[in-house]
Amino acid sequence: MTQGAARLRMGLVGGGEGSFIGPVHRMAAELDGRIELVCGAFSADALRSKRSGGALYGLPGDRCYATFEEMFRAEAELDENERMHFVTVAVPNHLHYPVARGALEAGFHVVSDKPVTFDLDEARKLEALVAETGLLFGLTYNYTGYPMVREARHLVHTGAFGDIRRVIVEYIQGWLAEPLERAGNRQAEWRTDPERSGAAGCIGDIGTHGENLAAYVTGLTITELCADLTAFVPGRPLDDDGNVLLRFDNGARGVLFASQVAVGEENGLRLRVYGERGGLEWSQMEPNTLVVRWPDRPAELRRTGAPGTSPAAGAATRLPAGHPEGFLEAFAVIYRNFAAALRARLDGDAPPADSEDFPTIADGVRGMAFVETAVESARRGAWVPFGTPHGAAPPSS
Repeated sequence: MTQGAARLRMGLVGGGEGSFIGPVHRMAAELDGRIELVCGAFSADALRSKRSGGALYGLPGDRCYATFEEMFRAEAELDENERMHFVTVAVPNHLHYPVARGALEAGFHVVSDKPVTFDLDEARKLEALVAETGLLFGLTYNYTGYPMVREARHLVHTGAFGDIRRVIVEYIQGWLAEPLERAGNRQAEWRTDPERSGAAGCIGDIGTHGENLAAYVTGLTITELCADLTAFVPGRPLDDDGNVLLRFDNGARGVLFASQVAVGEENGLRLRVYGERGGLEWSQMEPNTLVVRWPDRPAELRRTGAPGTSPAAGAATRLPAGHPEGFLEAFAVIYRNFAAALRARLDGDAPPADSEDFPTIADGVRGMAFVETAVESARRGAWVPFGTPHGAAPPSS
């Protein structure tokens, strides 16, 4: 196998026993045969880390580290043909920044879970470090990897609908309708804990996905917002439901609502965009279908893999039409593009077309600005300019 075709070596921080997202990262990263997991620090408990590395990921004990700091030091000392190329960060929010910073300072490229950091200040510091090191930084806002999301983006960006007037994005789940954090559910525990999750609960965990999806498809920037955040479960310190009014830089208006207490709902991410001459609708629960609406003819159903879709959608499609592609495949598109961009850089080549179409640190900073602006707006009960720091004083009149 030539160097250009060799698989990139990935390290994983987090993702140990009981993790949902760790195995997802591994499966998505390895789906296209361009990446292999070679090492990890899977838990803050050294024995649990080694046990997880062997039982979950089939790794040798000497590549399962007790801490991420030990992992970065040891991997940096290995021969360049053996050490990892990049690190995936799959830990609770409060650890995103120290892990990503340590990786970048040790010379490793980074892929991180969202939201990118614990707060906006950390996100901006990380953005500066990415610029300083020149290393690649990818962020797994994985819903942008669906072929029909890319078809939607193509339609908007080629002007098929004219100027965009209205954006509606919703993300509703029901899994936190009961206080699972008090019943030993580890996923619920850290997501509802301000010390580990950050200033927001639901709006940070899934609302950021909605913000990113809307921004990716429309290319619009939020200029100000008005948010109402609620914790419905008694005693829960962070929001589990949120409603946000949006104003965009082109004059468009929007609504983003997210909930994790919508009883019976599974993973209801849905985007609707309306312009002067048409609109679209996409739902994560039916991801292979994009509904396109026109004022003077019946609605169209565009399908993943069908003839006539855009090259952007085609590049994210793996299977013939009618074969469902879902969460893992979309997640894998992010990793595939990141891998192509990183391989080109390592080989000194120009990156392939569209290979750099993956979320970056800029998306992460914008996502944290969304979270903190929403929290500040809810605190004030008022419209707030986008990017206002949490806890900032109201502007003088």
